[in-house]
Amino acid sequence: MPDELGFSPERLARIDRFLDEKYVATGKLPGTLTMVARHGDIAHLGLTGHADVERGVAIAEDTIFRIYSMTKPITSVALMMLVEEGKIALEDPVHRYIPEWQNLAVFAAGTHRMGFQTTPVKRPMQVVDLLRHTAGLTYGFQLRTNVDEAYRREKIGEIEKAGTLPDMIAALARIPLEFSPGDSWNYSVATDVCGWLVEVVSGQKFEDFLEHRLFKPLGMVDTGFHVRDGQGHRLASCYQPNRTGTMDLQDDCQGSSYLTPPDFVSGGGGLVSTAGDYMKFAQMLLNGGTADGHRYIGRKTLDLMTANHLPGNSSIAAMSKSLFSEAAYDGIGFGLGFATTMNAAATLMPGSDGDAFWGGAASTFFWVDPAEDLIGLFMTQLIPSSTYPVRREVRTMVYAALDD
Repeated sequence: MPDELGFSPERLARIDRFLDEKYVATGKLPGTLTMVARHGDIAHLGLTGHADVERGVAIAEDTIFRIYSMTKPITSVALMMLVEEGKIALEDPVHRYIPEWQNLAVFAAGTHRMGFQTTPVKRPMQVVDLLRHTAGLTYGFQLRTNVDEAYRREKIGEIEKAGTLPDMIAALARIPLEFSPGDSWNYSVATDVCGWLVEVVSGQKFEDFLEHRLFKPLGMVDTGFHVRDGQGHRLASCYQPNRTGTMDLQDDCQGSSYLTPPDFVSGGGGLVSTAGDYMKFAQMLLNGGTADGHRYIGRKTLDLMTANHLPGNSSIAAMSKSLFSEAAYDGIGFGLGFATTMNAAATLMPGSDGDAFWGGAASTFFWVDPAEDLIGLFMTQLIPSSTYPVRREVRTMVYAALDD
């Protein structure tokens, strides 16, 4: 019961009424799933609206969602497992594992079509730079520089992935960095590169490593880079806002590319999952790396991952060159695969210093709060995630329901 876990049942219930009235009934979101856990038990599961608006299919507890960049924390944990085994180190130069990146340089002038002028890097890109987004890489959707324009021309980091992961690694060798590694923070394809490192270092296909080391032992039976056979009827459709203030269909669940295995296996944004599956992963994190008596990653390794790793203990706001990421900036730092709250007051939201969180392009979101022994998880399917402040609203209402 919610009250036994320190929540006001009435205050938790108003989250769903709020979402239904403000977003679902007005046609802004197709439907929502909100799951809150505390002390290892589910305190709240709220469902509103539809997984498939066109066919009238309601959101259900086992609805499968595109989690996009909520893939990144999973990929980061996988890479840190290999760090724990001594197979790769955070300070290692990336070109040790990707030799064609030996001579990466920094953009100075020029275009993809006419050619680039570059300057040398101040230091080589390190593995830690990939995990914390200080590598000098970018996303094409940043729409900010001639470098991200080159990403768009090469179709690197698109929502609908093109080519293969090895193709992307080869293409990135031909494009200069936005900045010298460690100089700035920029949301990027770096976590896709982390997935490639898992494959290179482990000797397994990246998707097989995740399946054998995380998904199968955790019981994440609905999580993968495509919807498994017999589960297609549970995939939600995805939507995008239109000029009328409602939404249009972006990816029909019945014809989605997620129904078949992808050519590009994206550690930065390729997974589908359910709320229940992702809660298992999040609870393992909150447990300090264990679940059901099995240790997946060390407690001190997780402490390292959820600490702020931005140089000089800077915030994202101080170091960011991004026009877009999955986090508000004020009071927020970045660890190894997660954002982390450095100063809760600066975020203007209730919460705790030292939490870890991230979201996905279709407006999904999760956070893990060790201070309150709490996990929040929000699922919907609307691209882009910057459309509405729904994550902030849900998070605020969850903390407002604490009653102990």
